[in-house]
Amino acid sequence: MAQAIPLLGSLLLARLYAPAEFGLFAAWLGVVYLAAVVVTGRYEAALAVEPDGGSRRIGVQAVLLVVTVATGCILVLTALLAALAPAWLQTTPLTLLWAFAPTVWLIAASQVWQSWAAAEGRYADLIRMRISQAAGITGIQLGAGMLEPSAASLGLAHCVGVLLGAVVAATLMPLGAPAESGARRDFLRRHCRFPMLSLPADSVNAAASQLPLLLVASRFGNDVAGLLALALRTLGAPIALLGVAVLDVFKRQAAAAFRDRSECRNEYLQTLQVLALGSVGAAVAIGFFSEDLFTLAFGEQWRAAGTIAVWLMPMFAMRFVASPMSYVFYIAGKQQVDLVWQCALLAMTLAAFMHPGSFQVSIKAYAVGYACLYVVYLVLSYRYSKGKPA
Repeated sequence: MAQAIPLLGSLLLARLYAPAEFGLFAAWLGVVYLAAVVVTGRYEAALAVEPDGGSRRIGVQAVLLVVTVATGCILVLTALLAALAPAWLQTTPLTLLWAFAPTVWLIAASQVWQSWAAAEGRYADLIRMRISQAAGITGIQLGAGMLEPSAASLGLAHCVGVLLGAVVAATLMPLGAPAESGARRDFLRRHCRFPMLSLPADSVNAAASQLPLLLVASRFGNDVAGLLALALRTLGAPIALLGVAVLDVFKRQAAAAFRDRSECRNEYLQTLQVLALGSVGAAVAIGFFSEDLFTLAFGEQWRAAGTIAVWLMPMFAMRFVASPMSYVFYIAGKQQVDLVWQCALLAMTLAAFMHPGSFQVSIKAYAVGYACLYVVYLVLSYRYSKGKPA
């Protein structure tokens, strides 16, 4: 339901906002999500490794402190950018500039709370957090679109919606009394591999995920970027709908298996089977009916987004299977291998979108290259799920 809400909301948003406004907002939000990954230091991924109870609560407090300090630095940099590069403001609404740092903090903090809930196995609370955030964002964006259908309205509404979700998360799982600073430092020190290796890898991944929108907007205009953004958002929904939910359970089960048996092969294969079946069904549906579905759902002006969705299908079919399995790299301590893979992904993305070919050629090259890299990702993650040889 948490993923279905924004997908259904897109049906109305696409009729309120023009592709150019949607494209500008999508480019801004891509940079926001990249920054949100950076400010966590990826320490929230270490929460599932901690045992249940007080030590994990200490970890949550430590990660939120890291997020706050890092976001403060971003706020200072944003102010400097506004002062030293005023010409940039002519193409970017002032509202999006000043909403940037608060949105980064709220998204990062929400991710910490959701990782905490998943690690504790409190899936009912996790569901409430995600549904409230999704409903808040989508509802406020729809209301803003009726008053002022602009990229600035989309960005500000997104910020307020995430705030509502963060308030619900803090209410459901309060932080409790502040832990001793020494205990927080100990958590950060024990999991230093996450900012050292996982953060660069996930930052590169986030950059590779957002670069297509940024490069398409700069080369082909915000209209084309808006079409690509809607295709990415719509195709991403099935992955989020099932993949994220499966990942929440897989993280806890695989981490527990590694603590007990030093391997998680059985859990890996069971999860892989579920995801493979879902991937085949989604690929068939989108491959045959994409253009007509996009036109029916979003209007004739978005038909080209359906065409783009067909081109992207190989990538999303493999992502649906491979992405949830990525947590094996964390629990097996293979973050350095993940970093190398992410760098290869970034290089492929830049090559696909910076060569002088057409938009169609760029998208198809990107989709096929991404799918091939996901095959490598699955092979590696399965190997690491078997643990170290005796």
